[in-house]
Amino acid sequence: MPATLASQRLQVGAPDPELETSPIVGEEDDIEVEPNVPGGGCLFNGVAYRIGDSVLSGDELLHCEAPGVWVRQGEVRPRHDIGAA
Repeated sequence: MPATLASQRLQVGAPDPELETSPIVGEEDDIEVEPNVPGGGCLFNGVAYRIGDSVLSGDELLHCEAPGVWVRQGEVRPRHDIGAA
């Protein structure tokens, strides 16, 4: 059985205020930030990700976009198979 899209994303948990995380914005937000990852990318809880990477923070899908911000892509809910016991 193929894995669902949600199960293929890295679950990173909630942002830890003790660790560095790039800004998280909505798709409609207009924000100017300086990249905090050399060569471009995002940080989440001190871990660097490349532009184009996606992660799950709880059930929220985040996408790393230039110049180094997480953009909310929406909520991902677990899929329940119909007819499962």
